[in-house]
Amino acid sequence: MQPSPHTLRGAETNFYAEAVEQTFGVDMLGQRVSIVAKPVEYTWNYGDGTSLGPQTAPGGPLPQDRWGEKTLTSHVYAQTGDFPVVLTTHFQGTYSVNGGPALPIPGQGQFSSPPQTMSVWRSITRNYADTCLQNPQGQGCPGVAPPP
Repeated sequence: MQPSPHTLRGAETNFYAEAVEQTFGVDMLGQRVSIVAKPVEYTWNYGDGTSLGPQTAPGGPLPQDRWGEKTLTSHVYAQTGDFPVVLTTHFQGTYSVNGGPALPIPGQGQFSSPPQTMSVWRSITRNYADTCLQNPQGQGCPGVAPPP
């Protein structure tokens, strides 16, 4: 998540997956079985009642100076609060027995990440005519109470 663990209400928040192909080997009934699971789709549950997917794009990280840009997997939160974000990765697989040809495994396996909390904050922007050097008692200066 970018930014993380906090973002702003109304701002684009970038989400991305770093799922990779996985290989497993098991012995079954005296036979060596190799399984390859490849991520093929991703479903995002943003925790605020909205979701995205399944889709083939895992997204990707952005340089910090580009945070806030819209991406294929970004989301804009309309409310403040803490939201549990869950990524479900959909895998397709193949298997081979004793080094034989790779055979497709029917269907897909779906695995969900543990929830990651995204805290959505609000920001308030105010413009002031003076700097704190010009008017140390002005609003926004250290030690001065904010307006009601």
